[in-house]
Amino acid sequence: MGLLDHVNSAGSKLTGKPGKDDAPPEGAAADDTEELDEENGNILMSLIGQLRIGMDLSKVTLPTFVLEPRSMLERITDFMSHPDLIFGAGQIDDPERRFLQVTRYYLSGWHIKPKGVKKPYNPVLGEHFRCSYKYPNDTQGFYIAEQVSHHPPISAYFYCSPENNLMIYGELKPKSKFLGNSAANMMGGENRVVLLDRLDDGEYQVEMPNMYARGILFGKMVLELGDHSKIRNEANDITADVEFKTKGYFTGTYNALAGKVTHKGKHIGDISGKWNESMEYKDTKSGETETLFDAKGAKTVQKIVRPEEEQEEFESRRLWSKVTEGIKEKNLDKATDSKSAIEEAQRQRGREREEKGETWQPKYFVAKGEKFYPIVDALPEEMQSDVVKKYFSNK
Repeated sequence: MGLLDHVNSAGSKLTGKPGKDDAPPEGAAADDTEELDEENGNILMSLIGQLRIGMDLSKVTLPTFVLEPRSMLERITDFMSHPDLIFGAGQIDDPERRFLQVTRYYLSGWHIKPKGVKKPYNPVLGEHFRCSYKYPNDTQGFYIAEQVSHHPPISAYFYCSPENNLMIYGELKPKSKFLGNSAANMMGGENRVVLLDRLDDGEYQVEMPNMYARGILFGKMVLELGDHSKIRNEANDITADVEFKTKGYFTGTYNALAGKVTHKGKHIGDISGKWNESMEYKDTKSGETETLFDAKGAKTVQKIVRPEEEQEEFESRRLWSKVTEGIKEKNLDKATDSKSAIEEAQRQRGREREEKGETWQPKYFVAKGEKFYPIVDALPEEMQSDVVKKYFSNK
């Protein structure tokens, strides 16, 4: 059966009446699945009919009903929802336990997601998002992100909580591809964690798993995380290799992961569980098992964002406000027209720079090789602490 045959046969799946087959696929959570109504199904089928295997989806304009009403720059904050899991890690003498705390934080961010299979807005060049946090221990955290490249898309971000001796920064370089019955988001880039009261550790480097939207042409649409992700601390020679397992056609289950932790080449522990439920760590020496993170009982720290009327023109929530309104009102014409206006304005700014021979430069970040570092003097004042200035002066 060819691709277009799949598209035609899929139409009945997406536009049919609810029935006994409308339950989520076995083993998948209801919040990870998506069902389209007849109008949206027809739109998606029309779009899919134009795609080819391996096509770069970053160059495809997606319909607004598949969008999550927030920018990718804001979505990255999901990983700042449980930073308290690392607070105090620098005071732990055992390097293996410090590493485990960073691993715990990293695995805690995946359970936060929109219902269904949704994609955040693709940020425009120069767009930025900032927010702050207030923690139960009366300390604060601060976050800022900026879209530093459009082709290829790159989002740079920086988080700090100086009172808790914690800093996180990095860049996200997603590449989307159409794979037939799936759309893949290959998550390039790196997340770097710094314990400011344990600088001898250097940086904890974290890679992201890839994301897959399954069942685009037939079956239920389901979101999956897949492939390998590594967490490394070179100073102490500790590594965790975590496999986010995708479900096989006949075997396996959804959202499972398994990982192996090594210290100086020696196997010291195993990670297992589900990233949307509970994950455990088993120490190979003692045989003891502990809960790494339980998503069902977790309480996230809510971000604080300035009102839109106080934001700058290119701050995410203000920039996309009309699109967000349209999506929440289920007024897809309003959302689509507003999204098109933002994208056309971006193209026009690009043409004007080209005519003037100008090169766009990020406001808050600077590239050095493949990495992006915050320009400390350009950051909001509350992020310019002495410890942050000192750290990046050496970078």
